[in-house]
Amino acid sequence: MSHPVVPGAAASACSALAPRLACAGHALLIALPLAMWLANRSAPLVLALAALCFIASAVAEEGAAAFLSRIVDLQRGAVGMALCTFVLWALVTIAWSHRPAQSLAAWGEMALPMASGLAIAASGRFRPGRVESRALAIAIVAAAILMLAELASDLSVRIALGIGKQMAFIFNRPALTCLMLLPVAAAGLLAIRGRSTLDWLLIVALVFAGGALSLDSDSGAAGLGLLILLVTWLGARLLPRLTLLLVTISFVATMALAPVMGRLGDEGLPPSLHERLAASHSRDRVDIWLSFGEAIMARPLLGSGFGTSPTLDRHPVALEVSPPRRQLLAVGHPHSAPVQAWVETGAVGAMLIGLAGLAFLWRLRRLPAPALAPRLALAAAAFAIATVAHGAWQGWWIAALALAAAWLFRSLPSEDERS
Repeated sequence: MSHPVVPGAAASACSALAPRLACAGHALLIALPLAMWLANRSAPLVLALAALCFIASAVAEEGAAAFLSRIVDLQRGAVGMALCTFVLWALVTIAWSHRPAQSLAAWGEMALPMASGLAIAASGRFRPGRVESRALAIAIVAAAILMLAELASDLSVRIALGIGKQMAFIFNRPALTCLMLLPVAAAGLLAIRGRSTLDWLLIVALVFAGGALSLDSDSGAAGLGLLILLVTWLGARLLPRLTLLLVTISFVATMALAPVMGRLGDEGLPPSLHERLAASHSRDRVDIWLSFGEAIMARPLLGSGFGTSPTLDRHPVALEVSPPRRQLLAVGHPHSAPVQAWVETGAVGAMLIGLAGLAFLWRLRRLPAPALAPRLALAAAAFAIATVAHGAWQGWWIAALALAAAWLFRSLPSEDERS
């Protein structure tokens, strides 16, 4: 015989469950660097599972209405509105994609981690502090050590287990993920009052692990990102307003000049420099940017449709690209987020991303140097990497940035957080 559920008992059970769900969410986020070491595309899944934990915790403790209200509040600022408008515009551009199903899948790969990061930040249950910052730092260092050990052994364990090929670049994604989370963990440790010897050791370990991984991995973008990260952090501490201005100018110029980036690189970089940067495939990147630049000029306003880069050589726009350049449209993506934004979503999409970036940088202007440094360093390093490296909408990359943003948002709140 069933017994009626007592409302008070059910509410009490939900309240007791909420902290455990939040704890599980924190554990998943802290484990993300190690998850990426194991499987280099796992970040979106880990982030989504953590988001579900935090959503369930928030709803169990205070109901869905309060959670949805915070979601709306977070989208009222200029950054949120610009990003939401871009996501919607990207969805609209699928209408003129030559492969709508492929484009829709790419859109979902981008939108899911963005939504997960927003849900985590809006849940009110994600509150990283001293313990979480230390744990994340340990996870990053551990993941870096494991990757370095595998690289030193030429991936012998994975090959023996039959779970990986002998290719060093399988750690490019985990290395860049760790690099994006490095300033988050370091900022959390530096924010601790009365830092212990352990905190200082972890900060030093983060720097050395990031440096060793950037130098030893197959990702030239990781080395560039680490350099930009350190220089921007130092500049933001010593000359905060000048550094912010320089980053802003660089961001605007890069977004505006993306359609002619290949031409600028072709004419401005001497062959000797390309020879020195042969390992980073700088000449190949310039040639790719030249090809995609022609595709941008063919449809400059609306673009070719979101998610069309992987098969742009089969898009009707390819017929408008000169035959010598047409072949490189088959490389999968232009190895530059600004170029990809232009070629797929046109000037409209590029403008929306530019507005979101400018709104974010504008918000930073009132922050004191200690709060400005990690945010500006992360933004500068992420944009530098995205400008010369992987595809713009890859889920693992969006997930890494979403986690970094949510962590800084909740662990280092600023006075204009909701502006």
